[in-house]
Formats: sequence, C-alpha cells, structure tokens
Amino acid sequence: MAIKWKAVRYMVVGMLAFACLNFIVKYLEHISAFQLVFFRAVGTLFITLPIIYTKKLNPLGNRKFLLLARGLVGFTSLLLYFLALKMMPLGTCVTLRYLAPIFAAIFALWLLDEMVKLPQWLFFIISFSGVFLIKGFDPDLSILGTVLVIISGALSGLVMVIIRKIGYDDHPIVIVNYFMVVGVVLGIIGSLKYWTTPTLWDWPLLLLLGFFGFIGQYYMTKAVQLETTDVVAPIKYIEVPFTILIGISFFGESYGWLSLVGFVLIVAGLVANILYKERLKTKLRISE
Repeated sequence: MAIKWKAVRYMVVGMLAFACLNFIVKYLEHISAFQLVFFRAVGTLFITLPIIYTKKLNPLGNRKFLLLARGLVGFTSLLLYFLALKMMPLGTCVTLRYLAPIFAAIFALWLLDEMVKLPQWLFFIISFSGVFLIKGFDPDLSILGTVLVIISGALSGLVMVIIRKIGYDDHPIVIVNYFMVVGVVLGIIGSLKYWTTPTLWDWPLLLLLGFFGFIGQYYMTKAVQLETTDVVAPIKYIEVPFTILIGISFFGESYGWLSLVGFVLIVAGLVANILYKERLKTKLRISE
C-alpha cells in the first residue's frame, strides 16, 4: 500500500509548530512558567471555544471526573516541562519528555490491564539507557531540570491513558478545551505570585504559544487519521533534530557526541516499540 504523503506533510508541519512553541518558551525564559502555561491555554481557547459553539458540543462533557483529571495532570506536566526548558538545552529537554509513551505503557498495565510484551521492555531499556548516557556524560546538565522533565514525561504518559479511558464518550475538542480551561485558571492563580510584566516584543510571542500549540496538535491528529501509526508516529521524533538546530542556532547550545548517541538510543527504542505494536496489531487482524 502506497504511503499517503499528505499525512507525512501534516506530521512534519505539526512537529515544526511544536518546535516553534519550544523556541518561544525558551526565548521567554524571563517569563514565569505559570504565565507561559496561562498564555498557552488562553491562545488555544480562542480556537476551541468557537469550534465547540459551531459544532454545538457540550463544553462540560460526559466523563467529567476523567476530563478534570486530564486537565489537572496535563497542566502539571506542561508546567514542569516549561520549568525544565528554562534549565536545560532544548534538544535534551524535548528528547527526555518523549519518554512519555514508556510511562503510558506502564500506567496502562495498572489502569487498563494491558500487557507489555518482553521485546517492549527491551525497547524501553534501550531508551532509558540513552537517558543515563546523556546525564552521565554531561556533568553540567541540571539535575533538577532532568528530574522535572522526566516527571513531566511520566505525567504526559498518564494523560494518554486517561484519554484512552475517556474513549469516544467525549469529543476531542472538549477534551482539549478542559485542559485549556484548567490551564487558564491555575495558570493565572500561579501567575499572581510570579508575575513578570511582558515587554512589547514579548506580547506577540506569548499570544503565538496557543496558536502553535493548536496547530501542532491539529496537524498531528490529521496525519494519524490519514495514515497508519507505523508510518506517521515515528515522524513525530523529527521534533528532536528541529529543536537541537534551534538550540544551536539561536541559544548557542552545544552537544557532545555521547549526548547525541543518547538521543538516538531514546528515539530508536521508542520507534521500535511503535513498529512492534503495529506488527502485533497486523498479526491479530490477519488471525481474525
């Protein structure tokens, strides 16, 4: 079956949007993480609320407890990620947060009674070996930043499991909207204590946070709808080289070759897991 190249282009556009979001957060490191989450959420609400109104969706949703849990966990994950971005090189931070699927699989063992096959554990070990390689051979890497971004990745994995428990009971836009509402409320509460007055140049960048966040999510979703997971999912990891190039070009960051090997191990383990799961699904469909 021929690859739907439109799906590939959609995924590339989505990852470019996320890379732009990462650049803005890193550039605005003088702005508090609470403010960044607040503006990220407000910008997206300007997009999601009209869609909810146009489609006549129930903004309160059906699985209210799970929706609220998704919002709270997602807010905490995003806040910790933005905090870590202030302490670490862009490429390192983004790569470590991509450990989320591993944590999602572990949480799914507990919450969804799903099985993790032996080869998948091997792939997870490969990815985590990359983490130890990065941290072990970069003594200047912030320990606190590393811990924060790994916790952020774990919470992001939990978000994946919560969304799967919600299933089709609620529209995706409603799920995103809950996340943004929680982000606005908790973001502004946190900002009251850590408010930094943005400069004239900061304002357009703050407003773009929500735009790039929505564009990234939207085009990634369209790509997944058009093509199989084994084709499009690995493409999302091009965000890693994008952000490494941004870090080198705009922030003067540098990476040793052992750190780059660590990045490759993390991504390789995650991509191998994706391809393995798709292979299992294909075998199951054939057997049926």
